[in-house]
Amino acid sequence: MAVNGRYFVQFRRRREGKTDYYQRQRLIVSGKNRMVIRKTNRHIIIQLVAAAMEGDYTLVQVNSKDLVNYGYKGYLGNTPAAYLSGLLFAVRAKNAGYEEAIADIGLQVASAGARVFAAVKGAVEAGFDVPVGEEILPDDDRCSGKTIAEYDENSKDLAANVEAVKAAIMKELK
Repeated sequence: MAVNGRYFVQFRRRREGKTDYYQRQRLIVSGKNRMVIRKTNRHIIIQLVAAAMEGDYTLVQVNSKDLVNYGYKGYLGNTPAAYLSGLLFAVRAKNAGYEEAIADIGLQVASAGARVFAAVKGAVEAGFDVPVGEEILPDDDRCSGKTIAEYDENSKDLAANVEAVKAAIMKELK
């Protein structure tokens, strides 16, 4: 620790590398709810979060584990699972009365075709208003699982399974 009186200790979450407060401030000042997308090694987690002075409130939440209830048989951390999770998120958010949000990907790298943008693409295709450029979204073959089926013998029926789950999710839209 420094002994100088001008030394400033950063916030704990900044020191741990968990929060970019400059980005968070810009998202909160917009006044819109945030579509928070987080990926783990095995799952995709999407939440609709509203900021308040007391703290953040989670309004709608989807985990890729929820896709198993709709008959999804693939891996829950890949691009098709992220796309279907975004689709399910949008359906639940619209049924709860929310129409728009801003994508919050946190500290994840914003590369074209990433899993976080597959989730955004699913939400946009379900009718949820999220401002995003078309050039950063993954193509339809990656979202439907066709590219995985090309190189994996065990995933030959993944594209058909993704379409079946997509139809089941869209049935819930009121």
